[in-house]
Amino acid sequence: MPIQQLPAQLIDQIAAGEVVERPASVVKELLENSLDAGASRIELELEQGGVKLCRVRDNGIGIPRDELALALARHATSKINSLSDLEHIGSLGFRGEALPSIASVSRLRLVSRHGEDQEGWSLTTEGGDQQTASPAAHPTGTSVEVRDLFYNTPARRRFLKAERTEFGHIQKVAEKIALSRFSAALQLKHNDRVVFDLPAAADRQKQEERVARVCGRTFMEHAMYLEHERDGMRLSGWIARPTFSRSQPDLQHFFLNGRAVRDKVLGHAVRAGYRDVLYQGRHPAYVLYLEMDPALVDVNAHPSKLEVRLRDSRTVHDFVRRTVDATLAGTTAGETSGAAPAAWPPAAESGGLSAAQRGLTFYSTASAVRDQLGAYRKLMESPPIGPERELAPADSPPLGFALAHLHGAFILAQSGDGLVIVDVHAAHERITYERLKRSVSESGVQVQPLLIPHAISVTARQADLCEQHAETIAKLGLELTRGGERSITVRALPALLGSADPEALLQDVLADLEEIGKTDQVERKLDELLASMACHGSLRANRSLTTDEMNALLREMETTERSDQCNHGRPTWTVLSLQELDRLFSRGR
Repeated sequence: MPIQQLPAQLIDQIAAGEVVERPASVVKELLENSLDAGASRIELELEQGGVKLCRVRDNGIGIPRDELALALARHATSKINSLSDLEHIGSLGFRGEALPSIASVSRLRLVSRHGEDQEGWSLTTEGGDQQTASPAAHPTGTSVEVRDLFYNTPARRRFLKAERTEFGHIQKVAEKIALSRFSAALQLKHNDRVVFDLPAAADRQKQEERVARVCGRTFMEHAMYLEHERDGMRLSGWIARPTFSRSQPDLQHFFLNGRAVRDKVLGHAVRAGYRDVLYQGRHPAYVLYLEMDPALVDVNAHPSKLEVRLRDSRTVHDFVRRTVDATLAGTTAGETSGAAPAAWPPAAESGGLSAAQRGLTFYSTASAVRDQLGAYRKLMESPPIGPERELAPADSPPLGFALAHLHGAFILAQSGDGLVIVDVHAAHERITYERLKRSVSESGVQVQPLLIPHAISVTARQADLCEQHAETIAKLGLELTRGGERSITVRALPALLGSADPEALLQDVLADLEEIGKTDQVERKLDELLASMACHGSLRANRSLTTDEMNALLREMETTERSDQCNHGRPTWTVLSLQELDRLFSRGR
């Protein structure tokens, strides 16, 4: 065929193929437009999974009468006006293709009233053919009705799934929008049934209630709030404790400047923050918000605006990883019991280790343990618990005092909250592991030259990457030289990884450098080795512990980073509150 200009309607339908994949795509575009219009309340109404009807009504600023037709024209938008605006995108939608694309494959009605107008105006299109605007009763704001989606493209309609499936996709989109903007109330109705009606969340408590409504109460029970700002970037939100890991990445919400995104660099950064506290193959759960200069982000990388490009991905990756890692590092055992771990013991004591303690690598001194026993006896000799009496002495440490060593595997301790149960091996494994990591960090990565240098065949691009990131690679303890256009020679490895396969290690490092611009492969393998050393060097089952040793272990847990879980993400301790114990035995009934 000769080269020819395509008809406008066909152009719109081609664009619709990129933007409008299913009813959920329509809902996403309409909801984002409502947020960009400054709406504080949005109502979403659906019929038959959004195929028969998608109606979005908001109380935003509305559209003036003379701009109503332009809202349905291709490449027409109020959100950008110049190249400078395109480089500093602050809105959720801007491409200027969504509404005309949706209109080209549906029967669409747009009703709006601008804040300065005395009445609203309505515009109807069918398959992209517009009718003349006419007056319509409408409060300030906009309503968009999309009926009979893909009615004129039956091939696309046949690919739609069952009503329940399509509604499930829409619900996920609506929930992400609800998480992205706490200041806007959102109601979702399907087939005349209200699915949820979320009020605006102005303060932290109400925001957590909304997160719990979307992500589940269990997530919030295991979530920790984080907030950190550095170099013009601010990260805030909630991350779940490692013990709440998932088999699938189905509870991961990341918002960049208010926009829900799926980005490899950001996702890798969060996972790297969980590096040594998760089982292999498990996924963290989180709701995180990153704010940064819009000029450093390209949001025009994907038609549906889900993927972004970061100008300085390494800096952003490092900031996110360090923030998540620092938050997880503060999860010391016992911190949720109402006492501050740092407050115990009240003052540092000096003294030598007892003979019993010399068998374990604990740092708590014998005199400190003896001082604890005074409070321990006070706790044990106290009168029976009554309704008006405090549960434990005010100076009781978070994990309380040891009562017994059960089956050589668990410590039973009495605290102010009730009964604390500690997995001895898991707890000591974490303590030993953190101590080994500190030792390696303080002494630096020791380099071991290879007796026979290992030549590895790589691609020209991989060889260039080795030269480009030579300084980073050297800090990891790898000594490389380029032997030709497609050859790299490994001359030294980190001493602790002397038995590792040089080629496999280098390929893993290069894969990370090519994908995200940095690598943690060496640190990961070092951590795996240290974790294995910690596991083999930790207390085993049936190793009998004295009271001094059990109390020393509890005190170590209260001051050790990440001691809430072992190196594999298993919990190291749990507590049965007095209320839970009462329920077990039906007390008070």
